[in-house]
Amino acid sequence: MQDEKTVLRLRYLMLLRVAFVTFLLGIATFLEIKGEDLLPEISLLSLYLVIITSYILSLFYFFLLNLTKNIKITLYIQAICDVLMITGLVYATGGISSVYAVFYTLVIIYSVLFLERRGGLIIASACSICYGLLLDLEYYKILTPLYAIVSQDNPFTAGYVFSRIIIYILSFYLIAFLAIFVVEQEKKTRTLLQEKETAFDQLDLLHRSIIESVDTGILTINLRGQIKSFNRAAEEITGYSFAEVEDKNIVDLFPEYGDLLENIHTGDHPDSQQSRVEMYIESHEKKPLTLGCSVSFLNDGTEKRIGDILVFQDLTAIKKMELILEKNRRLAFIGEMAAGLAHEMRNPLASISGSIQVLHKSLPLNETDERLMQIILRGKDQLESFMRDFLLLSRPTPGIPEMIKITDIIEDILESIRYLPDWRDDIQVIKSLQDHLPFIRANKTEIRQLIWNVLMNAIQSMPNGGRVTIETGKDTTDISAGQFLEIKISDNGQGIMENDLGKIFEPFYTTREKGTGLGLAIVNRIVEGHAGKIKVDSRSGEGTTFTIWLPCLQEEAR
Repeated sequence: MQDEKTVLRLRYLMLLRVAFVTFLLGIATFLEIKGEDLLPEISLLSLYLVIITSYILSLFYFFLLNLTKNIKITLYIQAICDVLMITGLVYATGGISSVYAVFYTLVIIYSVLFLERRGGLIIASACSICYGLLLDLEYYKILTPLYAIVSQDNPFTAGYVFSRIIIYILSFYLIAFLAIFVVEQEKKTRTLLQEKETAFDQLDLLHRSIIESVDTGILTINLRGQIKSFNRAAEEITGYSFAEVEDKNIVDLFPEYGDLLENIHTGDHPDSQQSRVEMYIESHEKKPLTLGCSVSFLNDGTEKRIGDILVFQDLTAIKKMELILEKNRRLAFIGEMAAGLAHEMRNPLASISGSIQVLHKSLPLNETDERLMQIILRGKDQLESFMRDFLLLSRPTPGIPEMIKITDIIEDILESIRYLPDWRDDIQVIKSLQDHLPFIRANKTEIRQLIWNVLMNAIQSMPNGGRVTIETGKDTTDISAGQFLEIKISDNGQGIMENDLGKIFEPFYTTREKGTGLGLAIVNRIVEGHAGKIKVDSRSGEGTTFTIWLPCLQEEAR
């Protein structure tokens, strides 16, 4: 298969040959039109014949290049033909006295370029033979130069002709060797350069592989604050591709970057060029991210600062874990308090409760005393309810996990909840419970408490009535691997304000006057204890949806 690059260079050579011959044709035509006798020894007719032959040969070379598969044969044919054409040109323009013998050197040079050392020496030998033979034949009058006016006497001596032949032959070989030296040096230099480029490419590939393989986001910024590189981890963390952020100002993506850089420049970190801080940004999907960032100066080989390097990691999940850990720590503390409070308060509370009930039954009370007694009884009930919720939050309800059919629990709760004081007749309950749902293996008391608390939260958010929707399903989420049962409880009540949404599962946090702030905290504790997950979607004034996922078994309920 032909080397496309060599073929292209050969076509350029053919084009230059045609251009050179056309130049000679222009000179000859100009002399003939002007009728000037500047070179009386030149026979224009013979020169035209050489030029026309050159055109024909150039056309032949073109077809030969497309026909043959061996480029070297084509080059040898062209070089030998060029040597013969130059010999004919020298013969037509004065023989010994012709100045066109210098054109042999052009053929030698391009032969070295294309055919290397061996080809260059062969063509130099061919030039020497043709030129020497032409001058010998002319000297011995075997050939007569085509002069415009032929001389009767030969003005050239044998020494002159011999020295001219020797000088030209030496020049041919000298040019060949010089061209060979230059070409070989250029070839060595090109090979060395290719090796360096290969080594550099390998080093660059290794560098890029390292940068792209780490799970830490890395980006570089020039002195104008434009982003110039953005690795794979940076794309995954932020959700932006490099094409989207290239040449953009760093502040557009990291709004707090300017403050961090200013702190470094003003000497707030005098012991190091690095500073690790936390930044808060929005991802491409507008999700809030917490990043741990480190900034370093980017210097060139002369230690001159040319930009900055920003290295960052996604701490969002870690921060969530810290919040969960803090919440668990507080719950553990509450558990310790509950153990002491239960010991100190339950017995006196039981004594007070029993005594009040005995007094209520045995004492005749007037209307005022009866109203006061009812206040005492309601306070007692609230205190008992609080203690019960408090203990349920602080420690799991004792019990053995069992196979539970969730629809049975939901039906039982819906039947019982209608008799509570918070229930309204204008509350509509819509059920969408799928048949043959899988069983869940859990503590039945806790699962009942879970659904009860969420439903109570929905009912209490609709003091003027409304609609509660309960739905169950299977495999409708991909929160993790495995089978999950989904329970969705929605209402169209007052909803939850956005500022309160992140706090609703915290113990003792409530927005209701009579609430204890323990109901949803108990819900969250039960879900986490059963390796499930809970999600809340709410808008103030539009209602709330609680979606709960609990691990389930493969066996379906009948």
